[in-house]
Amino acid sequence: MQRLGKNIGKYFGEGIEIDRVLAQVEAAAEEHGWKSHPFLKTDSLRLIGLTRQAPKARNRIYISTGIHGDEPAGPLAMLQLIQEDLWPAQTDIWLCPCLNPTGFPLNRRENREGVDLNREYLHPKSAEIRAHVAWLQNQPDFTVSLCLHEDWEAHGFYVYELNPDGRPSFAEPIVEAVAEVCPIDKSLLIEGREASNGIIRPGIDPYSRTDWPEAFYLITHKSRLSYTMEAPSDFELTTRVAALVASVRAVLKRLGEQ
Repeated sequence: MQRLGKNIGKYFGEGIEIDRVLAQVEAAAEEHGWKSHPFLKTDSLRLIGLTRQAPKARNRIYISTGIHGDEPAGPLAMLQLIQEDLWPAQTDIWLCPCLNPTGFPLNRRENREGVDLNREYLHPKSAEIRAHVAWLQNQPDFTVSLCLHEDWEAHGFYVYELNPDGRPSFAEPIVEAVAEVCPIDKSLLIEGREASNGIIRPGIDPYSRTDWPEAFYLITHKSRLSYTMEAPSDFELTTRVAALVASVRAVLKRLGEQ
């Protein structure tokens, strides 16, 4: 499995018709009994959260994607997971299938105003992140949170783990599962951070930075265990979707075993 060599200086891969994908997501969610919660709705912008609650739930999992408009594998992975409907028992689930729908028609990281939404979570200014934070504040704490991303520079899949309390880790099972469908980035340094077998465990104080990604907000306010999955954008789209689906399945499997 080889890199395509398309991404020179930025992402040059295929895009998706996000409105069509999100319509499919909502149709599949309705078919399988999810509840839809629009938390931002204007003439040209709509953001939703999807929830599914189980009897006698012991775990709560949060999954988001689509915050960068040049990362199409995330919304497609979310669609596949909802359609498959293979969620563990006794687990409540919250999903945000696309946080930046205006970025996808442009096939670029930022929203239509040129804002990188994944740097806004400490001092939100955009309508998208203000609405998302307000919605998150009304949700319970999560056992684990997952943010699905892509990296156009990556040599393979990798994952960030934020685990300040030293809880049992999902990182190794994630990498092991993804390795069956996608190469793992074995670089010793990824995005300027030390890595081992595709796992980055940054020991960083969120308050040392002002440009918070979603994961910093989650680990500070909603969940003490957070994973940011990074599929390699310079591989086939089907491979990247498979990588993200496998990463989520690995976490769901471990939760189901607990």
